Amino acid sequence: MTELLYMKDIESNYIREFDASVVERGFDYVVLDRTAFYPLGGGQPSDTGRLEWPGGQAQVREVTKKEGVRHHLAQNPEIVPDRVHGVVDWEKRYGHMRMHTAQHIVSGVVYDLWKARTVGNQLYHDRSRIDFAPVKFTDEMISELESRTNEILATGAKVEIATEDRSELEKAVDSQRANLDLLPKSVQELRVVRVPGHDVCPCAGTHVRSLAEIGRIKVVKRENKGKERERITYELV
Repeated sequence: MTELLYMKDIESNYIREFDASVVERGFDYVVLDRTAFYPLGGGQPSDTGRLEWPGGQAQVREVTKKEGVRHHLAQNPEIVPDRVHGVVDWEKRYGHMRMHTAQHIVSGVVYDLWKARTVGNQLYHDRSRIDFAPVKFTDEMISELESRTNEILATGAKVEIATEDRSELEKAVDSQRANLDLLPKSVQELRVVRVPGHDVCPCAGTHVRSLAEIGRIKVVKRENKGKERERITYELV
């Protein structure tokens, strides 16, 4: 099984380069024993970047986690040696980190103000969208959402990542706000992202150390996606 280097704690999210061994080659991919590349999932795109070795390199165009963490390459995997140096496209990854942490705050604010839950999301490095239900936003609500979210972001609160026991977490938080009720009961050990005083949520994504790294959000689009379901798209400014 591939060791996911970004999972351990918040500092691990900032690993940009790493050394690894190739443990499997496929028709367009390699599997490594360890990686800092984030695989596609949870509404967050995969990282891209490259694998390097003396005298050569291969571009990582996508990373997936079905049947192992596969680094899909633009070149023939057969040219890749047994030992490689991985380099993550940091500009894109850091954009995802900022957007994902912002999404946690936006989703928490919508739940706190109107008890609407996040029922879908898609993050990009330069924008993100979130689907909420049940809710029907007005211009005034969007203004309040921006204002409250930006107040929280301006606190510059620290972000923490740790492994926690589900039963203890259920005693301490609103299970619906933290989406605990959506996780299989068999999952008892959780990777939890915390912004003390503002948000607690199990999450496998990548995040920034502090809300001060995010800036401000600006809602740039609102769409009706069906009965009591609305989508907002936001950018960071």
